[in-house]
Amino acid sequence: MTPSRCGAGLTRLDKRVQTLAVCLSGVAGYVDAVGFLHSGGFFVSFMSGNSTRLAVGLAHWTTAAAIAGGLIGSFVIGVTLGSLCGSLNERHRRSIVLALVAGLLAGAAAVGTAGSTWRALALTALAMGAENAAFEQPGGGSIGLTYMTGTLAKIGQGIAAMLRGRGGFEWLSYVALWAGLVAGAILGAAIYAQIAMAALWFAAGASAILAIVARRLHVG
Repeated sequence: MTPSRCGAGLTRLDKRVQTLAVCLSGVAGYVDAVGFLHSGGFFVSFMSGNSTRLAVGLAHWTTAAAIAGGLIGSFVIGVTLGSLCGSLNERHRRSIVLALVAGLLAGAAAVGTAGSTWRALALTALAMGAENAAFEQPGGGSIGLTYMTGTLAKIGQGIAAMLRGRGGFEWLSYVALWAGLVAGAILGAAIYAQIAMAALWFAAGASAILAIVARRLHVG
């Protein structure tokens, strides 16, 4: 695994950019919680979980395979779309990608509140795929904003290095990234319980604000 993958480059980023990453992780957690609850147990940002559901669905010939496969496809298309849009202007990559994310989430909120469940979920998966392109790095690496397995591994590795006297508390940056996703998921679950898919309007608004912040801070 190269250093640029699974959040490996997080600690080398400016603190403002690290804060932006934590906020975006929070948005991902929020959106994933809404999607998970609305779909009855599928994910819109965590594709490892959907891959397992795809495999189990195929093994038992259930409709879960088609649903999981559709969400995985939407996520991959979202990553592709985000990467292409971001490459239009590398200086403002993050603000462009986040504007795209905001638009996709607004679309998901609109069709979701109109009752089109699976179109809404497909749009949220597109948005979460695109969000990962915000921190795309040279050579194809990326800081994972919507999945935390690699981040948790970095926390464990960082603690081990500190205990051996070969590192400090840099791993706390990964703790913040993970905590951002968990906090966002808690908030998303709580708001979904009150207003269902209309909860996505808040995620769209947050993404739009973060796009503006990214542009004004000139952080990509």
